Amino acid sequence: MSKLKFVASTAIAALLAGFAGTAAAKTVVTMNTVQIFGSIDPAKISDYTDYMAAVNLYDGLVTVDSSGNLQPELAESWTVSPDAKEVTFKLRPDAHFTDGSPVEASDVVYSFERLLKINLGPANLFADVLKPGSVIAVDPQTVKFTLAKAFAPFLSTVPAVFIVNADVVKANAGSDDGQTYLATNTAGAGPYTLTQWDRGASMTIERDPKYYKGFGEGPIDEVRWIITNDEATVRSLAASGELTMSSQYQAPDTYKALKEMGRFNIVSEDTTVGFYLKLNTKVPPTDDIHIRRALAYATDYGTIRDVILPGGQLNGPLPAGFADFYASDLQAPKYDLEAAKAEIAQSKYAGGEIPITLGYVAGTKFEEEISLLMQANLEQLGFKVTQQADPWNRITEISNKVETTPAVNQIFFGPTYPSPDSMFFTQYHSKAAGTWASAEWLQDPAIDALIDKARETSDKTQQAEIYKELQHKIVDLQPDVFLQTQTVQHAMDKCLEGFHSVPMQSFDYKFTRYKWTCK
Repeated sequence: MSKLKFVASTAIAALLAGFAGTAAAKTVVTMNTVQIFGSIDPAKISDYTDYMAAVNLYDGLVTVDSSGNLQPELAESWTVSPDAKEVTFKLRPDAHFTDGSPVEASDVVYSFERLLKINLGPANLFADVLKPGSVIAVDPQTVKFTLAKAFAPFLSTVPAVFIVNADVVKANAGSDDGQTYLATNTAGAGPYTLTQWDRGASMTIERDPKYYKGFGEGPIDEVRWIITNDEATVRSLAASGELTMSSQYQAPDTYKALKEMGRFNIVSEDTTVGFYLKLNTKVPPTDDIHIRRALAYATDYGTIRDVILPGGQLNGPLPAGFADFYASDLQAPKYDLEAAKAEIAQSKYAGGEIPITLGYVAGTKFEEEISLLMQANLEQLGFKVTQQADPWNRITEISNKVETTPAVNQIFFGPTYPSPDSMFFTQYHSKAAGTWASAEWLQDPAIDALIDKARETSDKTQQAEIYKELQHKIVDLQPDVFLQTQTVQHAMDKCLEGFHSVPMQSFDYKFTRYKWTCK
């Protein structure tokens, strides 16, 4: 998971002044989010906040419910061939884009071909699985996918790709396949349309009354995201009556203050999102496994989970929420400075001061507190600590190269699609290296082989055994310190209902799932 930069209270005040008086007859939800929206182009979206916007502006062939089950969206049904290498979708006959034109198989073909050509965002999910020409229109309502090889999680990955209106994007393709156009415009079939976007401060979307799936009782007419991770600003927005729903990254004191105002409920759910200290296995001193193990022993898990940021226990790379695939025999990590000293003594850095850089997201209070706690412990062990606070967009940039990725980085990561493969491939496979999610730079052939084997195994029991072996091997290599699973919390206006955690990006913030209960 990621967080981004602070927006000053004066800027927020100016923004809200611009909002004043615009929504007297509308049901408006105003939510703060702690990071900027990087992209709304379906071929380029990559992180939690990008998907928060895109899931409202676009629809995919299928979507995901709070249990991780696939649900029809643009497609009303699908069939899988006996060898699992062909998947055929039938489109809803009433599905249409926001301009009123029908969604057809040719739009699906174009969306996937464009994704593979641009090769960003969710394209890495289909590496070696889909190739140009793999998706064809059988007829206007039928589209067939032919996989280059067996890929057991394929259906689970499909919701990550949103379908664009091919005619609109082609008409505005320019020289970059519509990337410039879709950077600030939308061409989708989603329930909302973009009405305002100040990249560093806010975004507003508005309900499309002609949405092909319709809306339930108490629909949300407009959603306004205000970007700030400043706790005082969030409390001020709540006190003024502007805030309807907080982000999930507020400090405990802020949740307490909002609840005491009497207008908010605190909604809390366990998730399959892990919070990690990602250790760059290719730079000093975390290139030494004994140093990585020492860092794990030097982590005060109890203080982090119980005081700084409440969360659940994480014993390895896979959260326990993936119950059928979870290695329940993994031992819980423990805080033990004497054991940390013993590991350092076995390392190639023993006997001298050990420089180390601790990275975290600038302006995020709990991450700063965790980093300072780590510094206090590590300095007792002979480390010379440098704190490196960067805005999230900078973290994503520096994680593209081994030499610029800090030795230690605090990263939230959850399933991009509802399969254990999402947790393993994106973080640990060599083909996924070079992103913030894979800041370990693990690049281990044995790990790659196990991930590939699980991807090709359709038998669930056999797949579970592979994943359990994989968890043990990753824990043995210690490319991460496994801090906790995320317990998501929101302060929500008592009139707003509908939040349920979904094990896929930020699909839990598709606002067709929400309703306003007050008259």
